[in-house]
Amino acid sequence: MARDPMEPKRCAELLGALAAPERLKIVRFLAEEVHNVTEIAEMLNTPAVNVSHHLNVLRHARLIKGNKKGRFVWYSLQPGVLQEVVEAGIPKEVLDLNCCKLELRMGKNDKC
Repeated sequence: MARDPMEPKRCAELLGALAAPERLKIVRFLAEEVHNVTEIAEMLNTPAVNVSHHLNVLRHARLIKGNKKGRFVWYSLQPGVLQEVVEAGIPKEVLDLNCCKLELRMGKNDKC
Protein backbone atom coordinates (compact mmCIF):
# COMPACT_ATOMS: atom_id res chain seq x y z
CA MET A 1 0.00 0.00 0.00
CA ALA A 2 1.35 3.42 -0.98
CA ARG A 3 2.14 5.95 1.72
CA ASP A 4 -0.44 8.72 1.93
CA PRO A 5 1.44 12.06 1.57
CA MET A 6 -1.21 13.80 3.67
CA GLU A 7 -0.29 11.61 6.67
CA PRO A 8 -3.86 11.50 8.03
CA LYS A 9 -2.83 10.30 11.49
CA ARG A 10 -0.34 13.16 11.96
CA CYS A 11 -2.78 15.64 10.45
CA ALA A 12 -5.52 14.55 12.89
CA GLU A 13 -3.05 14.89 15.78
CA LEU A 14 -2.16 18.45 14.74
CA LEU A 15 -5.77 19.47 14.17
CA GLY A 16 -6.71 17.97 17.54
CA ALA A 17 -3.97 19.99 19.25
CA LEU A 18 -5.35 23.15 17.64
CA ALA A 19 -8.99 22.33 18.45
CA ALA A 20 -9.20 24.75 21.41
CA PRO A 21 -9.60 28.50 20.82
CA GLU A 22 -6.94 29.21 23.45
CA ARG A 23 -4.38 27.08 21.62
CA LEU A 24 -5.08 28.82 18.32
CA LYS A 25 -4.56 32.17 20.07
CA ILE A 26 -1.30 30.92 21.58
CA VAL A 27 0.00 29.80 18.19
CA ARG A 28 -0.95 33.14 16.66
CA PHE A 29 0.73 34.96 19.58
CA LEU A 30 3.91 32.90 19.21
CA ALA A 31 3.97 33.60 15.46
CA GLU A 32 4.87 37.18 16.39
CA GLU A 33 7.73 36.43 18.82
CA VAL A 34 8.77 34.25 21.77
CA HIS A 35 6.78 34.54 25.00
CA ASN A 36 6.77 33.06 28.48
CA VAL A 37 3.80 31.60 30.38
CA THR A 38 3.13 34.88 32.22
CA GLU A 39 2.89 36.84 28.97
CA ILE A 40 0.69 34.19 27.38
CA ALA A 41 -1.58 34.09 30.46
CA GLU A 42 -1.94 37.88 30.33
CA MET A 43 -2.80 37.78 26.64
CA LEU A 44 -5.44 35.08 27.21
CA ASN A 45 -6.60 36.63 30.50
CA THR A 46 -6.49 33.17 32.10
CA PRO A 47 -4.55 31.54 34.98
CA ALA A 48 -1.03 30.32 34.21
CA VAL A 49 -1.99 26.74 35.15
CA ASN A 50 -4.50 26.68 32.26
CA VAL A 51 -1.87 28.07 29.91
CA SER A 52 0.57 25.35 30.98
CA HIS A 53 -1.96 22.69 30.01
CA HIS A 54 -2.44 24.23 26.55
CA LEU A 55 1.32 24.57 26.08
CA ASN A 56 1.79 20.89 26.96
CA VAL A 57 -0.75 19.88 24.30
CA LEU A 58 0.99 22.04 21.68
CA ARG A 59 4.42 20.79 22.72
CA HIS A 60 3.28 17.15 22.58
CA ALA A 61 2.03 17.79 19.01
CA ARG A 62 5.48 19.22 18.22
CA LEU A 63 4.08 22.61 17.19
CA ILE A 64 5.97 24.62 19.83
CA LYS A 65 9.16 24.34 21.84
CA GLY A 66 10.34 25.79 25.12
CA ASN A 67 13.76 27.22 25.90
CA LYS A 68 14.58 27.69 29.58
CA LYS A 69 16.52 30.86 30.37
CA GLY A 70 16.96 31.59 34.05
CA ARG A 71 13.63 31.26 35.86
CA PHE A 72 11.51 31.41 32.72
CA VAL A 73 10.73 29.10 29.82
CA TRP A 74 10.40 31.02 26.57
CA TYR A 75 8.06 29.41 24.05
CA SER A 76 8.25 29.66 20.29
CA LEU A 77 6.90 27.82 17.29
CA GLN A 78 8.94 24.83 16.16
CA PRO A 79 11.33 25.65 13.33
CA GLY A 80 9.68 25.11 9.99
CA VAL A 81 6.11 25.66 11.14
CA LEU A 82 6.13 29.18 9.70
CA GLN A 83 9.58 29.64 8.17
CA GLU A 84 8.90 27.44 5.15
CA VAL A 85 5.63 29.21 4.58
CA VAL A 86 7.27 32.65 4.64
CA GLU A 87 10.07 31.48 2.33
CA ALA A 88 7.42 30.25 -0.13
CA GLY A 89 5.96 33.77 -0.24
CA ILE A 90 2.89 32.95 1.83
CA PRO A 91 2.04 35.43 4.60
CA LYS A 92 3.32 34.43 8.05
CA GLU A 93 -0.27 34.30 9.25
CA VAL A 94 -0.60 30.92 7.53
CA LEU A 95 0.23 27.85 9.59
CA ASP A 96 1.40 25.05 7.30
CA LEU A 97 0.58 21.62 8.77
CA ASN A 98 1.61 19.82 5.55
CA CYS A 99 -1.86 18.24 5.34
CA CYS A 100 -3.57 21.63 5.28
CA LYS A 101 -2.88 25.30 5.86
CA LEU A 102 -4.61 27.38 8.53
CA GLU A 103 -4.90 31.11 8.17
CA LEU A 104 -4.30 32.80 11.53
CA ARG A 105 -6.34 35.92 10.90
CA MET A 106 -6.23 38.89 13.20
CA GLY A 107 -9.35 40.96 13.60
CA LYS A 108 -9.06 44.69 13.97
CA ASN A 109 -9.88 44.45 17.69
CA ASP A 110 -7.65 41.45 18.46
CA LYS A 111 -4.75 41.99 20.84
CA CYS A 112 -2.74 39.16 19.36
